[in-house]
Amino acid sequence: MTSLKAIRTDRELECPRVDAGLRERGIELVTLPEGISEERLVSEAAEADLLLMCYTPITERVIQAASRLRGIVKYGVGIDAIDIEAARRHRIPVVNVPEYAEETVAEGAFALMIALARKLCPLHGAMKAAGWAWPVHQWLGHDLSGKTLGLIGVGRIGRSLARMAGAGFRMRVLGFDPYVNSEAMRRAGVEKCDRLSDLLPLADFVSLHAVLNSDTRYLIERAELELMKPAAMLINVSRGALVDEGALVAALRSGRIAGAGMDVFSQEPLSLSGHPLSPLFSLPNVLLTPHLTFYTLEAMERLEQETLERCDELLDGRPVLVKSHDPRLRSQSHGVLFA
Repeated sequence: MTSLKAIRTDRELECPRVDAGLRERGIELVTLPEGISEERLVSEAAEADLLLMCYTPITERVIQAASRLRGIVKYGVGIDAIDIEAARRHRIPVVNVPEYAEETVAEGAFALMIALARKLCPLHGAMKAAGWAWPVHQWLGHDLSGKTLGLIGVGRIGRSLARMAGAGFRMRVLGFDPYVNSEAMRRAGVEKCDRLSDLLPLADFVSLHAVLNSDTRYLIERAELELMKPAAMLINVSRGALVDEGALVAALRSGRIAGAGMDVFSQEPLSLSGHPLSPLFSLPNVLLTPHLTFYTLEAMERLEQETLERCDELLDGRPVLVKSHDPRLRSQSHGVLFA
């Protein structure tokens, strides 16, 4: 009898419970590094029954080569790196884990926002260098109370951030999301803006929480940055390619906007030199984190538990439970069960 084989890409994101759980189930598990070539992945996937991925692109070539594949599990939320159409054509179910870090990522976005407003990172650097810092204009921060937060995308994470900012810090919260109506936003404490161009000039902080697809790629370009207040700050914990990053670098360098907190980037990982975003490391009004706003003990426990549940469904030949409302996943008709 042929043994079952699972591949997990992006092994730099440690998932010991998933790895141990699959091996305890008698699965041959192969873990592969981030940045693996398509050729190597095609070769490894040829005899795989299950493919788990986080960031590595799953192309049509990979899917076509995997003749035994029962399903693709994204252990995370975003599915833009998976060729969903190719998977559908080959009748291979695709599932993600959309709910494990809603509060976690919202907390991460809020942490970036308050750190920027209070200049915590450069102030901490000054303390480490000199032992003290006096209240001179360089360190003058801003209150969040009374400010306006603009949400681009008012899904689960956006609504969590709206609650923290509105109920917690008495901020006014505006939202732009063509797929969420005014009443749903009102219940979340958000005022709906029908056009992005209406929201941007009003917001003191703009936080991105949209999925990445053909409609949202470069949603924030030079024109949108020019609509923002000079004192406004941009937060991105969603996907790097929502923003024209070259235009953002220019806007930050020129002082067109006051700052940015970024956890995600079009080209990951970053590098201190030789990367299109390397200039950001020298800017005092920028706070960078390495795509880790999701990464807490509690969120990882939830992620690993649900990832194993989805794997069990696929390996048992049962329909896999799709909790996401992303239309790309909802368009599937083979081997899926919708929550």
